Amino acid sequence: MADSHPKNLDPRPKRRRDEDSPYEIYTAGINTAHPRFYLFFKDGGGVKRWMEIDKTLFDAFNEFELDDLSFFNEVDRHYEQSEVTEATLNRRAAKPQESVEETVSQRMEVDKLHQAIAKLPEKQRRRLVLYYFGEFTYEQIAEMEGCTISPVKRSIEKAIENLKNFLI
Repeated sequence: MADSHPKNLDPRPKRRRDEDSPYEIYTAGINTAHPRFYLFFKDGGGVKRWMEIDKTLFDAFNEFELDDLSFFNEVDRHYEQSEVTEATLNRRAAKPQESVEETVSQRMEVDKLHQAIAKLPEKQRRRLVLYYFGEFTYEQIAEMEGCTISPVKRSIEKAIENLKNFLI
């Protein structure tokens, strides 16, 4: 083991690794007649060390990394990603499931709102949509339309008043 790290390491494929993995493997001169293989690790004192290893040992570490990656992928595909605790399970159980009638009723209300918005004059509709759905401020809308804040605010207020009348 030397004090300086080997030079001109070959690029390794970027693999997702276990963050607790105690080692890393690298190669140097892989496309030459005499490739070299290295193992990097932290010793008991937390100092990063390296050592040259033979190809058989390198292949064993590489195979272990691939098996580890395969396991990570399987976990991602098959296990739930959210944290399941007693508290989250209780919240799920306590939350009443929405009935079909409630779902249909809400959908009808949303459709009615969309129809009412469509009936608004173009300028009111545009400003209302930018303000509530685009999350723009009065100032930003006024700047976009090349006017002052007052007409933007008035037209949005008028649009809300018109929506109330349509929805009654």
